Amino acid sequence: MNRIKPRHRWVAVLAIAFAAAALGTAYASPKKARVDDEAMSRAIAFETVITGVAEAVSPSVVSIQVEVTRPQQTGFPIPFFGMPSRGGIVRGGGSGVILRSDGYVLTNNHVVHQATRIDVTLQNGKSYRAKLMGADPASDLAVLKIDATGLKQADFASSRNARVGQFVIAIGSPFGLDYTVTTGVLSAKGRGGIGANEIEDYLQTDASINPGNSGGPLVDLNGDVLGINTMIIGRGTGIGFAIPSEIAQRVAKQLIQHGAVKRAWLGVSFQEITPELASHFGGDFDGGALINAVVPGGPAEKAGLKAGDVIVAVDGAEIREGHDLLRTVLRQDVGERLTLKVRRGARTQKVKLVTGERPTEYGQQSKPKGAEDHDALGLSLEEMTPTLRQRFGYEGEGQVFVRGVQPGSDADRAGLQPGDIILQADQRPVESIEDVQLALKDGKALLYLERESRRFFQPITRSK
Repeated sequence: MNRIKPRHRWVAVLAIAFAAAALGTAYASPKKARVDDEAMSRAIAFETVITGVAEAVSPSVVSIQVEVTRPQQTGFPIPFFGMPSRGGIVRGGGSGVILRSDGYVLTNNHVVHQATRIDVTLQNGKSYRAKLMGADPASDLAVLKIDATGLKQADFASSRNARVGQFVIAIGSPFGLDYTVTTGVLSAKGRGGIGANEIEDYLQTDASINPGNSGGPLVDLNGDVLGINTMIIGRGTGIGFAIPSEIAQRVAKQLIQHGAVKRAWLGVSFQEITPELASHFGGDFDGGALINAVVPGGPAEKAGLKAGDVIVAVDGAEIREGHDLLRTVLRQDVGERLTLKVRRGARTQKVKLVTGERPTEYGQQSKPKGAEDHDALGLSLEEMTPTLRQRFGYEGEGQVFVRGVQPGSDADRAGLQPGDIILQADQRPVESIEDVQLALKDGKALLYLERESRRFFQPITRSK
């Protein structure tokens, strides 16, 4: 056994003491980490901006409560915040933005669509009965009027100048929880092709928005409105959409002045030009909007445009994709003279065109043009148009679709659904609403329907 020599014993003792001290230090309560003062001051400054914006903007945000009597089901895809489809009196809600101090409020059309009663509640708790001044289903916007003055109106910023990645704040009443504030970033601009509305040019954000946020503002860090929150894709996805401030202001102005919206129109439908398509339409060229249909008698036909032409510029503004063309045209007035740069085959030419007035697919909260209600059976029908075909991506031969089904009606009991396309009635081709009405004249018919990718026969009979 080895023994420690006397003269080395104190060294061993000291070594043990130092080791114990070191262990004691290691296991002692750690000191609070020192926070970087500069980083903390920046965080507090940012927090102050968010709270300041919320406090400044909230008085110009309202909560909206609506009552709808036996709402009619809607056909094709609708925004996420739609009302339930059954019941006697159905109650729902949303949000809105004060446009003017004398009581004008901007919200989404789908929040107030078919409402028999609309109430607007301010941040101070005061509630007012609202009157619908006008609605624009194409952009999903509506203007209300309440009998109040001295209100705090919202300030609007240019969504065109907004930058992807900048911080944004959403304020509204999700699930009835008034004046909820959420934050995020502007994820993208110019989003379209969703199929929810006729005119789509959305701002995309990951700021949390939910049912009830519809019609509320999406604001920047200055507290200025960049867009009107309108819908999300799925739940918990972090993908929300807002109508850009330029579109919202333009629509609101016309609804206040005229109760309706007039828009410039070329009279074409179009699609994106891809490299594969380019090889069939004149070779290798970059971008543009490929015309795939020209409305007979419309401005484009009068100017000599044809399917297969590619619009690459409007008044010198480059058209990189279809939504560039849509945005550019929507900024014009009806009757505006435009110069289009058009690629036809291998040639590029300039075409002069005078914009017309864009037809309204779905009237101002009224029956759509070409639509009929067969009240005895609870069936609402509408004829397909080129715009509707493009909007819903329908390429079949069907000419008439089911726009709505009255709950509890004969059509409902027969299992018909909004969006069904009627191909035949009593084994005869259906080319118009009149063909369906003729078959139903005796109170019964055998319908041949197309639903998504399926086709099937469905009898319908009027109840006694």
